Amino acid sequence: MTPSTARFRRLRSLKRGWPAAIASILAIAAVVSLDPGHAKDAKPQPSAKSTVDLANPLVGTAPLDRQEWIGNSPPPGELLYSGMTSPGASLPQSSTEAAPVNVNADLSYPAGVDTSYFYGQPTMFGFTGGGATYGARAAPMISPVVGDWTVPPDYKASYYDKATEKASPGYYTVDLATFHTKVELTATRWSSMLRFTFPASHRSNVVVNLRRMGGDVEVVGDHTIRGMAAAGPRPERDSDGRYFIAEFSRPFAQFGSFYANPGEAGHSHGLLGTSDVQADRRTVSGSYAGAYVTFDTKAGDQVLVRVAHGRSAAEAEDRLKADGTDANFDHAREQARAEWAQLFDRVQVSGGTPKQRMLFYSTLYHTFASPRLLAHKGQHFTNADGKDQIASYDRYGPVPFWDTGRNQITLLMLLAPKVVQDIMQSELDAARERGYMNTSFHGDHAVFLYDGAWQRGIEFDYAAAYEYLRKNATDPKGPRGYLAEYMKNGWISDIVPPGNPSPPYAAGKAGAATTLEYAWDDHALADVARRLGKADDAAMFEKRAANYRNVFDKSVGFIRGRTEDGKWISPFDPGEPYYNFMMKEGSGWSTLWLVPHDVQGLIDLLGGRDAFNAKLDTFFSTPYTAKGICRDCTGLIGQYVQGNQPDQQAAYLYAWGGQPWKTQALTRRILQDLYGSDASGNAYPGMDDQGSTSSWYVLSAMGFYPVDPATPDYIIGSPIFDKVRLSMGNGKVFEIDARNNSAKNMYIQSATLNGKPWTKPWFSHADIANGATLVLTMGPTPNKTWGADPHDAPPSMSAAGQ
Repeated sequence: MTPSTARFRRLRSLKRGWPAAIASILAIAAVVSLDPGHAKDAKPQPSAKSTVDLANPLVGTAPLDRQEWIGNSPPPGELLYSGMTSPGASLPQSSTEAAPVNVNADLSYPAGVDTSYFYGQPTMFGFTGGGATYGARAAPMISPVVGDWTVPPDYKASYYDKATEKASPGYYTVDLATFHTKVELTATRWSSMLRFTFPASHRSNVVVNLRRMGGDVEVVGDHTIRGMAAAGPRPERDSDGRYFIAEFSRPFAQFGSFYANPGEAGHSHGLLGTSDVQADRRTVSGSYAGAYVTFDTKAGDQVLVRVAHGRSAAEAEDRLKADGTDANFDHAREQARAEWAQLFDRVQVSGGTPKQRMLFYSTLYHTFASPRLLAHKGQHFTNADGKDQIASYDRYGPVPFWDTGRNQITLLMLLAPKVVQDIMQSELDAARERGYMNTSFHGDHAVFLYDGAWQRGIEFDYAAAYEYLRKNATDPKGPRGYLAEYMKNGWISDIVPPGNPSPPYAAGKAGAATTLEYAWDDHALADVARRLGKADDAAMFEKRAANYRNVFDKSVGFIRGRTEDGKWISPFDPGEPYYNFMMKEGSGWSTLWLVPHDVQGLIDLLGGRDAFNAKLDTFFSTPYTAKGICRDCTGLIGQYVQGNQPDQQAAYLYAWGGQPWKTQALTRRILQDLYGSDASGNAYPGMDDQGSTSSWYVLSAMGFYPVDPATPDYIIGSPIFDKVRLSMGNGKVFEIDARNNSAKNMYIQSATLNGKPWTKPWFSHADIANGATLVLTMGPTPNKTWGADPHDAPPSMSAAGQ
């Protein structure tokens, strides 16, 4: 999440501090109204463009560029986190992508996580036609080079003109100034298409190579290159397989192959080592194994490369054939656009500013980055056991539950319940193959998918899924780390690092945060058990759902780590972030709010509504002064971190505290300041994590958010659009009509749902499942009585005053 010397002229935000923060939030309307992205008084008119033409996939590829929002990140020698999204061409939840590569991950480690593209990088190294979720190491790399070329990883890079770089759903193009070559990318369901328009040259080359781990490459005839990449350390991320085939639209005049022998420090050849290049050699193996092909071109001649992957050579070839043999780039581009348009048209918005509509559909685009489709019904695929199977339904890859399990899966339930059914079946079948349900990074959040879908009326064999969800939660040999300790003590201890070094301490068990995550999981699991009539299990898991209280230290008012003997870890500073010591990628401040299933219980621990609201106020106003540098801690408002998952629900918690007007102001502020506010207009507050940070924008811009996706409840925020029309996957329509809405009029004065007065700052899926219209009357000042009654608070595991 590259700063530019040019910045938008923006009014400096007011200094924050509660009660000064109250004034800041109240004044935000005036601040926003002066921002160049907003009209001062006139009501913006709906765009005449198609929804698909509003989306810009470059959004998410740049970082924020104002110091107050990025804290002390990044560590020296690294780039600041962007959204780490790709502007490449793909289809919704596609297993492949044609993507630009302007970060040479083989020779650098730019931002903590591998990424193939960073908006501010001035040179392009090549392009890929498929690969892992984070595409910095996708293979093969395909590079059009006119004239001399060099053996990777010393890629012959080209400067490119930002004015020529354009991206839209299913299409990307850029002019490589150094080579006078135009590049265009598009994608089909199973293959990528790269079209190069060359200048007049006898040496218009296309270099195709694997990455450092290498593999095997073969030149076949005068139209084809195929190969197999060596297995990587994260094979589960390679959803499209290690085998590839690249087919060229015209015969190449010359060819050859190469590989490199990476060196070591101190050797005469340095870290790059030596290379071996031989003309007319058809087969090669080794590190950076690849082939070059040369064309004799006239100005404007085009070479089309079609690339497909698979878990076998036959599967890669079958996928290339499955997408047709006419190799019509323009037809494929139009087909991709049409598929995205069909999806985008399910969500129609009007009002707001052109920039807000652009950001909305751009974030909606990135929302569908995961999970990836592995095989359509009737197609072959390789399962978790490595066995070839024929899909009996649309088979998807793993869901990144720690990320998108918090919000994106709920959006999918609204828009595409049939897809959700297939995703649930995919996860269940993968569990049958592996023995356990997928957990994804941290926590055990697959249960959110199943419980949330059941409560939204999506049909499924939930009893079959429960078998594996329960096994995850009760078998110490399973994927829940430290489960035996959790079941014995009701909390997970942590290890004090030797010498108690300065944070962020990367080692440890993330004991306090893991306890919170498991308690949240257990609450959802209790609900599934209850629905299945398993009363004993429900009682057991419900009891465990209160375990978060065991890591709350009332003497300091924070979630805090404990040592094995039960003592609180000291020293303790809630403003210091950690990666795995006590907390998970967060501080004590951000972790405090990770109790979505029992917000009322947290209110009670903090001393009641007034104390809870005061704590939230302090959270959003206390300056971020951490000593440790947390790469993930960007997109700041006080101690709040929009750039990472642990506290992204925090702005909505005022609904439980009886002050939903603060939610309305804060969500508007986050939408305005932390997305697209940099000089390029493409910034994200932090890593998107396969659609999570994007989903937050989409849902919040519409005016509601699922604080706990395992429940059917949505917390009302403040829609930035006058009208939202959501065509739900069940054929019904949910409309939000924000009357008298504007940048200044961000506060809800009153509401009706289906024509009846509505005083609750939330609604349930049952309220909208058969179609509904939510009318919000907006105004410039808060109505502090709307949604304030304790009886109108959203549901929680604990009853008020319990």
